[in-house]
Amino acid sequence: MNASDGWKPGAGHATARTRAWMLSAARHYFANCDVLEVETPVLSASAVSDPHLESMHVSAQCAEGGPLFLRTSPEYPMKRLLAAGYPDIFEIGKVFRDGERGARHQPEFTMIEWYRHGFGLQQIIDDAVGLISTLIDDRHLLRPLQQISYRDAFLRFAGVDPGDAQSNELARIAKADDSLMRSIGDDRDAWLDLILARNVAAAFPSNALTVLHHYPASQAALSRLCPDDPALADRFEVFFGPVELANGYVELTDADEQRRRFLRDQEQRRLADAQTRPLDENLLAAMDHGLPPCAGVAVGFDRLLMINTQARHIRDVVSIAFEGRGND
Repeated sequence: MNASDGWKPGAGHATARTRAWMLSAARHYFANCDVLEVETPVLSASAVSDPHLESMHVSAQCAEGGPLFLRTSPEYPMKRLLAAGYPDIFEIGKVFRDGERGARHQPEFTMIEWYRHGFGLQQIIDDAVGLISTLIDDRHLLRPLQQISYRDAFLRFAGVDPGDAQSNELARIAKADDSLMRSIGDDRDAWLDLILARNVAAAFPSNALTVLHHYPASQAALSRLCPDDPALADRFEVFFGPVELANGYVELTDADEQRRRFLRDQEQRRLADAQTRPLDENLLAAMDHGLPPCAGVAVGFDRLLMINTQARHIRDVVSIAFEGRGND
């Protein structure tokens, strides 16, 4: 597209109709399950602590004492609603992540996120697969669903046990050059993420959904540890071929443990010379008040739309693509 065409929409009429149908179908799915739609703030005085996610900040005259941040997910305020007694809830809305650009990433995108009271891991996996299967056209799902544990997937497709391997062995499997070695160093989880993308997910069957479950405890994020094996986390992801579509947890409900994880994230950010962000004390207070047992999922809606329209770039499925200098 040349400069004079830059004003034009990314998605055509047919794609816009498909998007509208999918949004309606998602709401119909949740309505049938008696899940309440909610709307939470896009701006917050706090930000995600995850060292692998970067929040965007904005300056505003109404913000006293510092910048505001655009949400990377509606997770924190949705959990505050759950702690206040809300029933099962979902939200469909825009989220923002700095530094994410590529064929399947842009800084602003649409996310579907929901929470179910009392769900265990298999129940929330079935729920996620149910929604995704509802939204993806059947002609794209040509093979049966596959479920495989994180450990078994690494053993099968990368020939390594992710629980035992040291950084040097993981670097060898990843075929890392000197630059990558310097960049990642001894960060085992970073090596595992790289191998997951290069070796494991790349081997998942195309035109099929794959559920990868029971991640290492070191990658628990906001999930609880497995009650019968604290070396593992009650966390899963859903892939279509090699493409991640969804990330879900049986949620951590312990406020003290959540604070420890946040502080550990902050320390990792400091060691990486990355900016630390204000912790969400309101979330921690809500968890301290009492976050009920629940499970949640986040789905990248635009990626589902890319599957249905067979688009190769995310800009082809959004009405107006991200407008920034050097936009791809």
